[in-house]
Amino acid sequence: MNKEKLMKFKSIIGLILFSIIVSFLSPRFLTVPNMLNVFKQTSINAVIAAGMTFVILTGGIDLSVGSVLAFSGAICASLIASGMNVFVAIIIALAVGGGVGAVSGLIISKGKIQPFIATLAMMTILRGATLVFTDGRPIGLGNSKGAMAFSKLGAGQLLGIPVPVYFMILVFAICYYILTQTRLGRYVYAVGGNEEASRLSGLNTTKLKVWVYTISGILASLSGIIVTSRLFSAQPNAGSGYELDAIAAVVLGGTSLAGGQGSILGTVVGALIIGILNNSLNLLNVSSYYQMIAKGAVILIAVLLDRKSK
Repeated sequence: MNKEKLMKFKSIIGLILFSIIVSFLSPRFLTVPNMLNVFKQTSINAVIAAGMTFVILTGGIDLSVGSVLAFSGAICASLIASGMNVFVAIIIALAVGGGVGAVSGLIISKGKIQPFIATLAMMTILRGATLVFTDGRPIGLGNSKGAMAFSKLGAGQLLGIPVPVYFMILVFAICYYILTQTRLGRYVYAVGGNEEASRLSGLNTTKLKVWVYTISGILASLSGIIVTSRLFSAQPNAGSGYELDAIAAVVLGGTSLAGGQGSILGTVVGALIIGILNNSLNLLNVSSYYQMIAKGAVILIAVLLDRKSK
């Protein structure tokens, strides 16, 4: 069993054991309504983490995803409130997220700037742009038929299952196919394994990084659309700290921060661990202050496990 499979196996065992412990601590945990709520709450982080998986597999990092979520949500809400067709508004919001990601990719690959610095700067710029665009206040969707239909994306149900869960499944299915069945997926692993060797073998690493960060931006934007739909408004502070949850989910799922090793299925497991952690702490009435400490400890443990695996 290679290191990647071993880490994924450990993550699955950890998820099962953690779920069993929480079920003893809180009888409400394994109820159907609560499990549906867990999947619904996890879906946002899972979609962002799916894009983050591509980035981390190349040895990069994207700290801007939370700000992309907020900015794209604000754009989408503003367009819908102005009377624009909902479908067109969603496409524009996704394009904005993808465009931001592409810019980050160009800055990193062409400007030779470390991903941490480049995306940290983009995170700050976009957060400020969101506050300017919204004037620091929520943007409501209005009461049009389009706005009501849009609200179903984040708050609706289909066959008793929250709609965001379907988005999560669809996103992971597409990402799994890309990473396992396409040349783009093979190139992502190749660059993460040895970027210089990939470049010397003729791979356009600049173009690949642009694509990878574009994917991350689009999926962060999709999460922003879902959040905006659920809240029926765009909040200027939406997405704060989401980048840390996404990184933790990816690393807990067995993807190496050094790049080249990991899987999208592992990220699903990691996202569920984070989702169950958040849910269990709420069920146990743990203070939000202590929840921050717990999540920080989980991220630290995830990084230590990643280092130990090497």
